[in-house]
Amino acid sequence: MPVPCVLFLKITLIKLPLTVEEIANFGESNRELFVRSSTYSLIPITVAEAGLTISWVFSSDPKSISFSVVFQEAEDTPLDQCKVLIPTTRCSSHKENIQGQLKVRTPGIYMLIFDNTFSRFVSKKVFYHLTVDRPVIYDGSDFP
Repeated sequence: MPVPCVLFLKITLIKLPLTVEEIANFGESNRELFVRSSTYSLIPITVAEAGLTISWVFSSDPKSISFSVVFQEAEDTPLDQCKVLIPTTRCSSHKENIQGQLKVRTPGIYMLIFDNTFSRFVSKKVFYHLTVDRPVIYDGSDFP
């Protein structure tokens, strides 16, 4: 049974949808996301195949930001029925880079959420880098 998602109670300012192919073209550079005070921003990643690994690294300036990951089976699935994969956690990302990853078990939309609703006056910049890795399947072709 899905864990209720309370996102619909908060204000979204930015929604930046990405595909696996777009993330593959990121290169080594970081991207920047602006999260205004009292809002949150979403990075929905549409994944069509199971078995991939989504990885992230991020930092924030100034001060901390909260982060979570939720899964939505389809775009028309109501947000209050999405499944929470990583609960909202306040991260000291202004002091150190935060790294994480998850393995895609079901195709759908994986939403990375940068939540600044706790901050009434301070907007944040989030510097992030995403990668998507396919599993390495050994076919034995180099075996003598």
